[in-house]
Amino acid sequence: MTRIPADLAAALTGLAARRPLLVASDYDGVLAPLVGEPSAAVLSPGAAEALGRVAARDGVVVALVSGRGVADLQAVSGLTGPYRYVGSHGAEFDGPLTGELAARRDELADRLAPLVASVPGALLEVKPASVAVHVRQVTDRAAAAGLLEEAHRAADPSLTLKPGKEVLELAVTDADKGSALRRLRDELGAAAAIYLGDDLTDEDAFRALPHDDVTVKVGEGETAARFRLPDTAAVVPFLDELARALA
Repeated sequence: MTRIPADLAAALTGLAARRPLLVASDYDGVLAPLVGEPSAAVLSPGAAEALGRVAARDGVVVALVSGRGVADLQAVSGLTGPYRYVGSHGAEFDGPLTGELAARRDELADRLAPLVASVPGALLEVKPASVAVHVRQVTDRAAAAGLLEEAHRAADPSLTLKPGKEVLELAVTDADKGSALRRLRDELGAAAAIYLGDDLTDEDAFRALPHDDVTVKVGEGETAARFRLPDTAAVVPFLDELARALA
């Protein structure tokens, strides 16, 4: 059985009595392993049950904070329960985007489509507030890097670029996970917060939270998070430990 680091377990014990408590997590690369096709990103075994146990504790609010649109996040996760959903890197907080922003997104997708179609294995994903160019399934790595560079050059200055693992997302708003997480924390009047993330866009969330909150980076790479879990396989044991501490 995977055990979480002792210092992280101690931090959870120290945080457990503080209420209200916000427990927030990215989806892809945290609750679900990363896959080439975004629609195939299913929850890790046991994740739904462990998350449900955390959400059932008194004074605890569980939120999913994702680059996915809220509707897509709800559909692909299959989660049901008292969860809060923040999508499109924070752009979908109080509802879908306006028609003008959606039109800009569609124009951007039309511009990028020929570039992506020219690289076998590349995928263009149109989200509520952005367009993402995925290259995880591109076998020609030089072509993958070249496509991301071309997509970067195709972006006008009004777009917000959100590079990630084998993906470049071009957003029509400047929302980020950090500002969204602060907003949610303030709205709940949370005494403390926990956030789990794995990608570059999660660094905004790690930096946005007070230092005595618990921030957890899943996987390798430099990070502003206080703690680290080695991979998605360690996330369910983390949630189990959290549920025990909260009890």
